[in-house]
Amino acid sequence: MTTTHFGFESVDEQDKARRVRSVFDSVAPKYDVMNDLMSMGMHRAWKAYTVLVANVKEGHQVLDIAGGTGDLALAFAPKVGVKGRVVHTDINEAMLGEGRNRLLDAGVSLPTLVCDAEHLPFAGEGFDVVTVAFGLRNMTHKDAALREMNRVLKPGGKLLVLEFSKVAKPLEKIYDWYSFKVLPKIGKLVANDGASYQYLAESIRMHPDQEELKSLMRNTGFGHVDYHNLSGGVVALHVGIKC
Repeated sequence: MTTTHFGFESVDEQDKARRVRSVFDSVAPKYDVMNDLMSMGMHRAWKAYTVLVANVKEGHQVLDIAGGTGDLALAFAPKVGVKGRVVHTDINEAMLGEGRNRLLDAGVSLPTLVCDAEHLPFAGEGFDVVTVAFGLRNMTHKDAALREMNRVLKPGGKLLVLEFSKVAKPLEKIYDWYSFKVLPKIGKLVANDGASYQYLAESIRMHPDQEELKSLMRNTGFGHVDYHNLSGGVVALHVGIKC
């Protein structure tokens, strides 16, 4: 049996996707509310910065992976215009449904489909920009997913990975206290699910730090990779350019 991590727990590789799906099935209805509470609204600024760095232009083809409730897809849609396209995807049907409904409520209709980032159902070199916000850490084979993202990008195309990362040393103690003592309690109170938010806190600790993820992106085909620490390293935005 090949094992991988599910938070701090070791599980069968084949079982991780099911367990991650179960987490997001549970949190989907309260996902946006919890994001605001957990980050004190900062997730909106992190995503706005990602949109700024993406520099999406009219006519661009954009793929949003693990797009969830559609924050990035909604921001990119007016930028690509009628000649461009934003494809909104997620492996979790419940999350994707929340996002699709939100987009339609905003008067935005765009391709929305369930797909696995490790096996993207798109031809090679079709997208100018690929984004994944707060989704990479939940993927079983991050290297395979990154290679797929590289494959579907046009030469010179840009991958943006927005993800929780390693906080600056002075923040570590208070961040650990908040993550493991406060966050699950908020999850229990608001979403009636403390266990899923315990997993989310653990999954952040198991995710590669800034330099490790930079190396992983380089090793999966990106010629130039840089990252921007946000909020003291609570979050990092990695930007990779396909050769």
